[in-house]
Amino acid sequence: MEAKIRQISQSEGLSPYTVQAEARIVGEDLVVIVSGGGKPHVGAVAIAVPRPSLENPQAVSATASVFALIGHKEDELARSLALKLAAALQRNTVVTAGIHVDNLSPEGIKKIEENCASLLQRLIRELKANHW
Repeated sequence: MEAKIRQISQSEGLSPYTVQAEARIVGEDLVVIVSGGGKPHVGAVAIAVPRPSLENPQAVSATASVFALIGHKEDELARSLALKLAAALQRNTVVTAGIHVDNLSPEGIKKIEENCASLLQRLIRELKANHW
């Protein structure tokens, strides 16, 4: 049987703080590419697997492994997104993250973090609404 691949793309925020996500369902798994700024790249990769929560076995949580390329700081972003997507959608999830904006201020970092949080919620809503 041929596996179905479905894809959606979303973006959030205004330049230079715009972040984009491209999500693909590959078989039963989810792959998400998160990028932003003018230089798309892979800065970190996280793989999350849903599992029963350790605090409440009736709830779904996730566990993750992360690999960050030397000199990149997207590891926490990739991990956080992968954990939340895997738990919410109950799918094995891979997230690659690469966001680069030159001379980013602390306020700019906060804006990108806010845009990523908003983008995450939109992705979860759309993926659930489409029964992915």
